[in-house]
Amino acid sequence: MTNKPIKIGQIGIGHNHAQGKMDSFRQLPEHFEIVGVAESDPVWLKKRGGWKCYEGVRWMTEEELFRTPGLEAVAVETDGFDLVPTALRCAERGLHIHLDKPGGESLPAFDELLRICERKRLTLQLAYAYRYNPAIRFAVKAVRSGWLGEVFEIHAVMSRYDGHNADYRRWLAQFKGGAMYIFAGYLVDVVVTMLGRPDRVTPFLKRTRDDGLIDNGLAVLEYPRATATIRVSVEEIDGANHRRLIVCGTRGTVEICPLEPPNGKWHTQPLVARLTLRDAVPGYAAGTHQVDCGPMGDRYAAQLKEFAAILRGELSNPFDYSHERLVQETLLAAAGYAPC
Repeated sequence: MTNKPIKIGQIGIGHNHAQGKMDSFRQLPEHFEIVGVAESDPVWLKKRGGWKCYEGVRWMTEEELFRTPGLEAVAVETDGFDLVPTALRCAERGLHIHLDKPGGESLPAFDELLRICERKRLTLQLAYAYRYNPAIRFAVKAVRSGWLGEVFEIHAVMSRYDGHNADYRRWLAQFKGGAMYIFAGYLVDVVVTMLGRPDRVTPFLKRTRDDGLIDNGLAVLEYPRATATIRVSVEEIDGANHRRLIVCGTRGTVEICPLEPPNGKWHTQPLVARLTLRDAVPGYAAGTHQVDCGPMGDRYAAQLKEFAAILRGELSNPFDYSHERLVQETLLAAAGYAPC
């Protein structure tokens, strides 16, 4: 175990979270030493290479990055199609991986990544930011503490509006699962964290236009005594501010809406969970409470700090290989790729 900053590089700038991730790494110098960024695609370099988050960061090839003395970890932030192939190259070189989501359209390829990481004892952290959302963490605590009794229903929505953005719709349409594949993983992760493996997943995938994009989806996850519904649309007006999670149990309900502060005010605006209880629980009387869960702060900092702590041996990864595999399998089923 060492307290020295972890030497990390970033491969790719094509992921839509790549900028925010680099901003977060740069704000955590006590945890990370950024050795450089690798991006070989001239299109991405032209579009994003001049962004402020990359000022002063060394540009290099992937092989130069891999040859960096003391390199311990890589943040994989490529365009969606290249995420898992890039992560596989990192794993083969014995590097710990922070992998942006989702984990690829091929479950066998994701399984191979898990096998290599497990064999080489490498940390693989999927970048599902809601794992560190204070309101969602409160909801998970309410479920695990038994405050809600036996959960029988979860309703989760992860929508936005991209109806005016033809370029983004064309990009999304390249994925068989469309918007469900790109966005539903956040919610799948929450549901399986609360309820575990579903007995069955049934997708209902629709198109509001004739441009080939699945832009409006619903998946039903069935459990012995519960159902969970996950909805994703990129056609919902003001959809980002309507994102929600409702968890209903035999003794209470918790609701979060919106899931994140509107207009990206992560540092200042607190998240609120509405908790309604039939019976009193530690800290909360029977009835309805507006629970101030505090602001998110930096959207990615908590996860990246946890990544550093895992690599230093200070804690075990709370989202192990089996959890990541279950999330990926369930996501693909929800997006219409395979039965679950």
